[in-house]
Amino acid sequence: MASTLGHGPDRPASDALIGEVLWTGAADFVELRSSLPLAGVRLHFVGVDEPRATATATEVAAPLAQPVLQAGPGQPPILARSVWARGGSPPSYVPGYGEVMMAFVHHTDSPGGYGRGQVPSIIRGIYAYHRFVHRWNDIGYNFVVDLYGRIWEGRLGGIDQAVVGAQAGGYNLESTGVAVIGTFSGVAPSALALAAMERLLAWKLSLHGVPTRGHVTVVVDPASAFYTPFRPGQHVSLPRIAGHRDGCTTDCPGGAFYARLPRLRPRIQRLAGDPARIVLSPLAQPGSASAPITVSGRLTDLRGAPRAGAPVEVQEFAATRHGTTETTIATATTGPDGSFSAAVSLTQYTLLRALHRPAPAAVSTLVPIEVSPAITLTVSSTVPLTVTGTVAPPTRTATVELFAVQPDGSWTPASSQRVAVVRGGFSATFGTLAPGTYGLSAHTPADAVSAAGSSAPVAATIA
Repeated sequence: MASTLGHGPDRPASDALIGEVLWTGAADFVELRSSLPLAGVRLHFVGVDEPRATATATEVAAPLAQPVLQAGPGQPPILARSVWARGGSPPSYVPGYGEVMMAFVHHTDSPGGYGRGQVPSIIRGIYAYHRFVHRWNDIGYNFVVDLYGRIWEGRLGGIDQAVVGAQAGGYNLESTGVAVIGTFSGVAPSALALAAMERLLAWKLSLHGVPTRGHVTVVVDPASAFYTPFRPGQHVSLPRIAGHRDGCTTDCPGGAFYARLPRLRPRIQRLAGDPARIVLSPLAQPGSASAPITVSGRLTDLRGAPRAGAPVEVQEFAATRHGTTETTIATATTGPDGSFSAAVSLTQYTLLRALHRPAPAAVSTLVPIEVSPAITLTVSSTVPLTVTGTVAPPTRTATVELFAVQPDGSWTPASSQRVAVVRGGFSATFGTLAPGTYGLSAHTPADAVSAAGSSAPVAATIA
């Protein structure tokens, strides 16, 4: 039986109901049965090649997902996405990022009984179904666990990042999601699978400075509220480790699996130990490409007690459809109150995060830093009044404003010109002007690279 509600989406869904993918293994025939008359039904077949190699092919020298950060009980081995993706299977769009406030537990609602060596093809099938039938950006789950206790990297974007999945419609911006391969309505996952999931969630939530027990209030995303029994924008209290059915209209993760969660949560809490939490504060206003930018934050435990004398890295983050990069651009040491600050040189819009690498490792949520371009303005001549300037990084246009300087020192707008910026430079010429003192400034609009910027004012005297 394929359920039709509960997952995704990356984009608004159509009116059609689409069931979950059902892995069959090798099969020659498919039979569709329904308890009610149906119309307009389509079957989507996803062909996934079965591996010829033995089960050990996915385990011997298989690459592990990076980086390794020792939070909670220590990072469990997580098989890299490339093991099942085989160098392909990219997402349709650059990964998105939110905040990890909780975790949802899923089953894939697909048959069990698979062999160890069949798991990569099963995950590729789920990916293909999610991306090309549901038309999501990528596989919906952040992590996948098999019945043999192996953890697999799912959605692209970084195992240590708050990657927005398509695993819990209504809460994708606030959660991470792990799915165990199989159907667990009448039988629970294997002990190996449960142990792997426990260690994974203890590590993942601890890394983001999130408690593993108790409840958290999250906001239902209006774009995906129809997956939930709640109103768009409603504030909902959910367990920090929730079954999918806690937040969405679904039976996932199956009755037998869901019944195990109350026993699993205390074990996950014991594994988590005493996590650290690190916060990087947003800037109150855009920084400038012409001067270092000071960023700051704080490192504490979950009770708010400071962790003093600890090393902190400030990292620049970038993502594409094919991978992510994290580059440390500054370091700092926390003070007695756990606070830290660092000066960074940035030239354009950048995503930053703070990282405390030693155990217990902690990462902050990504913080967007807006940066205004460096703009120069120079008076080249006064007859006629001509100015030249530079913009770095370049924008497409700039506006040069001319002001008449009054006897009391105030500036009165007199004229303005919008000019093209060519290879980072621009010029503007103002016609016949009456004798007097004038002021000039240049401005650039905000774009995808830079915040709005302005030059320092310059003065010119017309004799």
